[in-house]
Amino acid sequence: MSFAVQQTPQRPLPGAYIATPAQSRQQQPSNVQPLTFTNTTSAVQNNAQQNPYSAPAQQSRALQSSNAIETLKPIERGARTINQALVEETRYPELDSYVGRLYPQPSQACTANPPKEGISSDYEISSDGPWQPFQKTKVYDIPERIFDQYNRAQVSTIMGLFAEINHAWITIDNALYLWDYTLPNPDLIGFEDQPNSITAVKLVIPRAGVFVPAITHLLVVATTLEMFLVGIACQTTQTGSRTVALYQTKMHISIRGLDINVIEGSAKTGRIFFSGRGDNDVYELTYQQEEKWFKNRCGKTNQTTNAIVALTPAIPFTQKAPHEHVVQLVVDDSRNLLYTLSSRSNIRTFHLQPPNTLVCVINRNRNDIFGNVHHMVSRTDLVGPKASIVSISPISSREASKLHLMATTSTGCRLFLSATASYSWSAGNSSSPPTSMQVQHVKFPPSQNPQSPRPQQQQSNQITNYQGGPGIDTQSRSLDRTRTAHRYPPGYFLCFVPGNQQGTTDLIFLSTPDTGRIAQEQDPSQRTLYREIGAYLDLGSRVEDLGLVSAPFAAAPSPAGFGNELAVQYDVSSTEIAILTNTGIHTIRRRRLVDILAAMIRQGGGGQGIEAEIRKFILYYGRGEAAATALAVACGQGQDVTSDSRLANITDPEILERARKMFIEHGGKPILNENSIVDQAVPAIDTVRPSPRHEGLALYISRLVRSIWKAPLIYECITPTGGLSVVPAVSLQKLQNIQRDLTQLHEFLNSNKSFIEGLAGPEALTRVSTKQEEVALQAEHRALHSLVVLISDIIEGISFVLVLFDERTHEIVLSLADTIRQQVRQLTYEGLFATTNGKELAKELVKAIVNRNIANGSNVDTIAEALRRRCGSFCSADDVVIFKAQEQLKRASEAGSASEYGRNLLNESLRLFQQVAASLSTDQLQWAVNQFVSMQFYAGAIQLALSVAKESDRGNRALTWITDGRPEKDPREAIFNGRKQCYDLVHQIISAVDQNSSQAPETIDGQYTLAAKRRSEAYSVIDNSDDEVFQTDLYDWYLAQGWSDRLLEVQSPYVITYLRRKSADDVAHADLLWRYYAQSDKFHDAASVQLQLAKSGFDLFLEKRIEYLGRAKANASVFTSGVGRQPRQLLLHEVSDLLDVANIQDDLLQRLKADSRISPERRPEVLKGLNGQILSLTELYNGYADQASYFDLCILIYQASSYENETDIKATWQNLLESTHKETVNLESPLPYEAVIEKVRTLGNRLNLSETTFPIPFLVAMLEKYAYEYQRGIGPSTWIIDLFLDLNIAYESILPVLEQMLHNDEAPFRGKNRHYIADDLLYLIQRWFQNTERAGGRILGGESNSRAVSDVLGELQGVLRDEGRVEECRVLRRSIEQILLP
Repeated sequence: MSFAVQQTPQRPLPGAYIATPAQSRQQQPSNVQPLTFTNTTSAVQNNAQQNPYSAPAQQSRALQSSNAIETLKPIERGARTINQALVEETRYPELDSYVGRLYPQPSQACTANPPKEGISSDYEISSDGPWQPFQKTKVYDIPERIFDQYNRAQVSTIMGLFAEINHAWITIDNALYLWDYTLPNPDLIGFEDQPNSITAVKLVIPRAGVFVPAITHLLVVATTLEMFLVGIACQTTQTGSRTVALYQTKMHISIRGLDINVIEGSAKTGRIFFSGRGDNDVYELTYQQEEKWFKNRCGKTNQTTNAIVALTPAIPFTQKAPHEHVVQLVVDDSRNLLYTLSSRSNIRTFHLQPPNTLVCVINRNRNDIFGNVHHMVSRTDLVGPKASIVSISPISSREASKLHLMATTSTGCRLFLSATASYSWSAGNSSSPPTSMQVQHVKFPPSQNPQSPRPQQQQSNQITNYQGGPGIDTQSRSLDRTRTAHRYPPGYFLCFVPGNQQGTTDLIFLSTPDTGRIAQEQDPSQRTLYREIGAYLDLGSRVEDLGLVSAPFAAAPSPAGFGNELAVQYDVSSTEIAILTNTGIHTIRRRRLVDILAAMIRQGGGGQGIEAEIRKFILYYGRGEAAATALAVACGQGQDVTSDSRLANITDPEILERARKMFIEHGGKPILNENSIVDQAVPAIDTVRPSPRHEGLALYISRLVRSIWKAPLIYECITPTGGLSVVPAVSLQKLQNIQRDLTQLHEFLNSNKSFIEGLAGPEALTRVSTKQEEVALQAEHRALHSLVVLISDIIEGISFVLVLFDERTHEIVLSLADTIRQQVRQLTYEGLFATTNGKELAKELVKAIVNRNIANGSNVDTIAEALRRRCGSFCSADDVVIFKAQEQLKRASEAGSASEYGRNLLNESLRLFQQVAASLSTDQLQWAVNQFVSMQFYAGAIQLALSVAKESDRGNRALTWITDGRPEKDPREAIFNGRKQCYDLVHQIISAVDQNSSQAPETIDGQYTLAAKRRSEAYSVIDNSDDEVFQTDLYDWYLAQGWSDRLLEVQSPYVITYLRRKSADDVAHADLLWRYYAQSDKFHDAASVQLQLAKSGFDLFLEKRIEYLGRAKANASVFTSGVGRQPRQLLLHEVSDLLDVANIQDDLLQRLKADSRISPERRPEVLKGLNGQILSLTELYNGYADQASYFDLCILIYQASSYENETDIKATWQNLLESTHKETVNLESPLPYEAVIEKVRTLGNRLNLSETTFPIPFLVAMLEKYAYEYQRGIGPSTWIIDLFLDLNIAYESILPVLEQMLHNDEAPFRGKNRHYIADDLLYLIQRWFQNTERAGGRILGGESNSRAVSDVLGELQGVLRDEGRVEECRVLRRSIEQILLP
């Protein structure tokens, strides 16, 4: 069920910042967190002019501004409100804070009326029904058989109550009878196995381990001669009644002469103490399971004789001490203390030390105790010589840290005593016993007894209260002749006063702390008053005994918050006390505040009367508490005793309607604290204090769920057989009760939302008149809406827990993963209701429930529908689809995956899974994939994993992370990792596919096998996937497995994208990229990649770069479809140029490796600089070639760089010739001219006979001069001409050079030395003639060439010196001329 209310916008509201005239000069600390609600009631005194919920004490806890704009979700805001409410409940004042000595405040230290120490008499005596603090519920008659036995009594009878087990008892002479007083005709249980008169009876808790577990209590029976231990087995039936069985323990001791009258036991240790009228000693009854040497199973020990002697002053032997005996023993197990009250009103304190030691630590006589009181108040006759102490009641350390004991006097005064150790408070430390005791506070009786009214004008008997208000009456005789009294936590006081002069009847005065008013008085500047509500009860008979029927009250385990009855009024049953009289057993019940309000409304006496009572209620308890209580009454929480003495919920429509109106009309309004708006950074909506109505709603919810809020869901325990048992930490009945109350609250709010400000919807905004009111209403809506959402979630959460424990919970818990199981162990109800993690854990449990039922063959639709109906937020529509898909998968496994029906089920399961892919958890996906793989549904498994990955990142942010270079500490990385979990599953599927297909042939009889088909289906899904992130991850996995060939076989555009992206950082991927291009006939792209590899900064040797350039040159030369000629030529030119440079660099590298001029230390650095990236020609020339005098390489660099400086080129050639000659002149092989020939030939080929870097005229002249000067007569005379002809230099190019040299007449070819040039000319012409003649073409290239050659030959005849050569010249010329003849 949901409310149609206006949603709170997340952005700042228009007009949400309220302008203020100026900032406050004293701003609140910025780190103070705003509270959701506060107590909103003013102080009772002097508040006639104040707003009832704007007291200073509450304003100090008002909302404070926060630095940050709150962005809480409604459920989170609601949970925070409940936590704050629970914390506020624990701040209920400790008993010590209002029951103790009152020390003056600094401002009061010098006033005329200083404060009085620790006295009070603040009572609100209620005489009318609605405000009565206690209510008489039922009277149980004493059975007639008891009266029959009583009439047969000869010596004595005693009556008493065992209220904790609903039994009463009576002793008649030597017989003891017990009966269940709650039954109409109870059976009598008798103990009659001894002959002596019974003097005392006590029910105690036995020491652990002595008796069998069935013995829950021990009945200690004292007679005139012996004391017996009787075992009691008490069990509770299904109807709630108690059954009791007595067991003989055969344990008894002799007590002859002691006349035992009081017995007390320690529930904590099982120790039993007793005293008699014969002396003032304290004895202990010791018992054990078996007898030991010199020690029986049962015995007695006098624990006080030595201690008393040590603490009692010496008394002369002539004096006779007055007779004194113990009249009461009480044990405080929380402090390990035993208190005794003697017949002379002396109080002793004993410290219980294990195992069986009792040490008397304090002995305070009556005069000392009353002397403390006289220091507090001097004018009182109530604590005088005639007064005595009639009873004592311990105050446990859980209830108070300083107060230890309450003593009641015969005049009705209550004395609160504290015990101290070493001048410090012994706050519950049982290991250090106290050493002194003093009175801290005196609570005087009320001023008036209804049977003897006293005038209140006796001002001389009253002490004026320093805080104002009524005085303290220190002379009231309203409880004079008090016979006995009892105190029960948290301060219930029952005082029994004779109702007549004969003492045959008792008048009971009952009082209890006014919890609501005490809780409101939390102003640190004012002391909290010990306010009580009192009433008188006349039972018409004499009280014999009384006891607690319910468990002792405790709202908290420590003094802070211990007495907060309001906090637990809907969580635990009200305290019930049974009172035994001589006419029957009367039960009275503590009325809760909700019961008081319901009774007040019922008996209000008309409209005006009810309004007056409501105003009084608000005045006493504040608007917040009033709203919470009215809401509880309206939801049916009020209870009253019916005419047939039954306790029933109040369902009278008129009462519920009046409570509804009270909640709505008196709920107050939200308040905007404009003074806390100090800047525009905090929206005004966050400075609004919600209304008391909101506070009341939060209080009511917190009180309903307080017992489960911080409790865990489950407890794991080991069964006696060693198995695991999982039980609820909170009983299922308790959960159902809380759920029922919350459901009623939800229905109330839903039916009244149009009347409640903050839930009325957008139309409520039309009723506001100012911007401040608008903002306040919006804040109220936000606060109330968050609580409404929380209520719904709690109701559903409890439904989920009930569903969980309807199943075999231990099997479900054991099926969880270890980490999830540990989290479930630690999960609290708060976490389940209000946290995202709690919701996720609940969903894990739901999945476990469904999986278990599916495994057991149950129908998933039935289970899912039940879950959705009872706790829909824990089982969404997607969850139902998942369950159906899992069921289809299970049915497919039963049908067999090879059958057509099984394959259809698998496809249907896949369809359902893909439908809710965004909701699948990792475990669910893993399970589904494993099931698909086990049934060889590989394609479906891959499709499912890819669908889940895609749905987990619909914005494809993982791809942008990849394309951005995978930056570290980027939030997108987590998204990618989430998708990668799905891709890892695909990798596992691929491995399973390959393994399965490798075990079976691909074809049989020309038909594909089933394994081959499954493999084809799987890879078809993979190859056709458009998930680029998946393809990227898949290719990474391929390469990690060493399957680069498989990657090259993939025909997908994502391969190129992947390799391009990866090639920028990894040479292996770049290498794969050009291979993939080449394999795909994209040679131009392959060449481009290879070129980039050669130029890259990867750690590649020069040899590898040259290899890449060589391949690039080959690929660039091949025609590629779609690539034009110009781009291809440009690429080829770039590759060729870079290859030339790389070859030069390689020559340098090889040359330097063998160069002995480099020192061993320098060599690695030099070689490393060359054996890597391709350097520029400038770096090669200046850094290496020129410095090392590698002139041939310098010439190559000139060629590659298009350097055309003729002077430098010629000088380098000249240097090359000289260096080559010098290197070989002293070598036997090769000869210098041979080395020169090789060097020139090599360079000529590499330079492609460039006219710039291979200048033929210069080189011919240079070599002719070199041959004449250094190689004359060595080797063939024609080696120069042969060299150039071998280089395929045209005859026409060489002939002019030689002819010019012949004509220039330059040294050394001057005069007769010209014949060297002439010989070479003749040889050149002969070769030319022979070559053209052999070729059959035109001689010497044509007639013009022939005539020019003929002229040269004619000139040579006069230069040649050898006659033979002259004759050859003449013959050759004649041949040419003959050819030239027509």
